[in-house]
Parts: sequence; structure tokens; C-alpha cells
Amino acid sequence: MKPLIALIIYITLISGTLITMTSSHWLMTWMGLEMNMFAIIPLIMKPHSPRSTEAATKYFLIQASASMMLLMAASLNFMYTGQWTLTNLDSPMATTILLIALMMKLGMAPFHFWVPEVAQGTTLPTSLVILTWQKLAPLSIMYQTTMSLDHHILLTSAMLSILIGGWGGLNQTQLRKIMAYSSIAHMGWMAAVLVFNPSLMLLNLILYIIFTLAMFMILMNCFTSSTSTLSMAWNNHPTMIILLLTVLMSMGGLPPLSGFIPKWLIIDELVKNNNIMLPTMMAVMALLNLYFYMRLIYASSLTLFPSSNNIKFKWKTSNTHNTVLLPTLLAISSLIIPITPMLYNLN
Repeated sequence: MKPLIALIIYITLISGTLITMTSSHWLMTWMGLEMNMFAIIPLIMKPHSPRSTEAATKYFLIQASASMMLLMAASLNFMYTGQWTLTNLDSPMATTILLIALMMKLGMAPFHFWVPEVAQGTTLPTSLVILTWQKLAPLSIMYQTTMSLDHHILLTSAMLSILIGGWGGLNQTQLRKIMAYSSIAHMGWMAAVLVFNPSLMLLNLILYIIFTLAMFMILMNCFTSSTSTLSMAWNNHPTMIILLLTVLMSMGGLPPLSGFIPKWLIIDELVKNNNIMLPTMMAVMALLNLYFYMRLIYASSLTLFPSSNNIKFKWKTSNTHNTVLLPTLLAISSLIIPITPMLYNLN
């Protein structure tokens, strides 16, 4: 892709998200989402292949349908209230349609089916953008309108997302699909705490982005996208494999790593709001995610993965990727649990 074209696409992508996050008018919010969607389509299609074309088509159809439903919800709300302000939602039908549209854009269950396919159909950097940056705009709308949304539907979708996010990743060998199902599960945790403490959702979102960014940077440095190639990466990148082990355990929520912070605080918040069964079921279903994280750790770090003879060891070549941010991301991903009280007080 030519530098000027890439610059225009990334500026449009960033501008669309920022317009949605800062606007209080429904039409401006919708316009930002549309800019964001049309900017990401060329990035998904950048490696021209049938798989990337299919992924771009699926992404466009789902996002366009969700944008149409969001505009319909805004129009219904305008008919009832006579104004386009984002936070004034008085129509029950409008709030339900809006919630479904946001769930479709975020890839929450039962509208999760497009996330693994789109992530698998494109490159690692574009998958990273889809699983992190593309979540910001819909989550900002959900954050601003959370008091008007149907909490029963939101909690049901959160439970389904955690369950499907863990269940779907159990039998996967493609790392992009595994990260997609991990994203679905993390969206479930964010949606569950959004009902009770929206500030904790922001903390969980920031840590999730840091974990995912660190994970994808390691995968890009190791030039790997599947379990079989990851199992052979230790020959060329032994240090990266050890760092991968740490990030995966942190994403699974194991103490004393940083990934324990959001799960700990979310469960504590739910219990304080007299919910016992909900955090118990969430913690049990999170074991599914931990299982396939440990499966990756076992395949890459703890043993020689069983593979056919046609998979060769990689040559030890010099790394050309930029790793300036990686030490900082890895430190935050694993070592910030001592400052949990300060993070909690910031909320």
C-alpha cells in the first residue's frame, strides 16, 4: 500500500473513532462509526486473496447492519423525545435496538460469529486493530448510555460471551482465532461490570488492550500465526517464547500477574452488589480461557509439540521488527499488581 493512501486510511480510522467518542449528537456518532468502518475495509483486504475478501465482506455486512440499527434506534428516540442527545433515551424499543447494534459491533454473543472469521482472514497487524481499536467507539457509546440500557439483556449477553469465548477457543490451532475468542470473553467481563461500575470497565479495557498488544507484538516478532509454527519458534526466539508464557498467564488471570487485577476487582464489585451466582459462574467459565492459554504455553514452552516431519526448524536470522514498546507492555502486563489500590482509587 502506498504511504499516502495508508496515511489517509489511518487518519480516517482514528478520526472516526475520536468523533464517536467525543460527540453528544446521534448523527455525529453514527457518522464517526461509518468513517471508522469504511477505513478498516481496505486494511482487511490489503493482502488480496479470497480469504481476505471474504473477511472484508463479512465485516462490512455485520457493521453496516449494526450501523443501520443504531440509526434506527436514534430515529425512534427522536420521535419519542424530539431531540438527538446521546444520553437521553426514553424509548424502550430504541434502547433495545441500540443495545443489539452495539453487541453486533463489539462481537458479543450471540452476535459473535463474525469475529473469529474476520480475524483469521486478515494479517496479524490488522487483526490487532480489529480486536483493540475497533472496540473503542462502540464501548464509548455503551459507556455513555449504560443507565438507559436493559441490564438483563446485557448481563445475559455477558455470560454467553464468557462461555462462548472460552468454549470456542478450546479446539483452535490458529492463533488469530484464539485471540478472537479471547476478545469475545473479555468483552463479556467488561459488559458484566459495566452494569454496576462503568469505571472498572475502563480499567479492564485498558489492561485488555495492553495484553492483546503485547501478545500480537510477540507473534509478529516470531513470524507465527498457528500452534504448529509457534511450537518451533523457540529455536529462533527463545526469549520471546518466555515472554509469551508470561503474557498468556497474565491474560488467563493468574496471580501475581497483572491480569489478575480486572478479574479480582470485577468479582469484588459484583459481590458487593449482592450478586453471588453471577461472579461464581464467570470465574468457573474463565477456566475455559485459562485452559487454552495453558495449552499454548505447553505447546510453545514446556515440551516439543508433536508435529509432522515437513515442519522445519527456522533459521536464526536477525529480527527486523521494532520492539521499542515491547518491554514497557510486558512490564505492565505482568508487574503492576502492587499498584492495584491506586488504580482502584482512580476509578
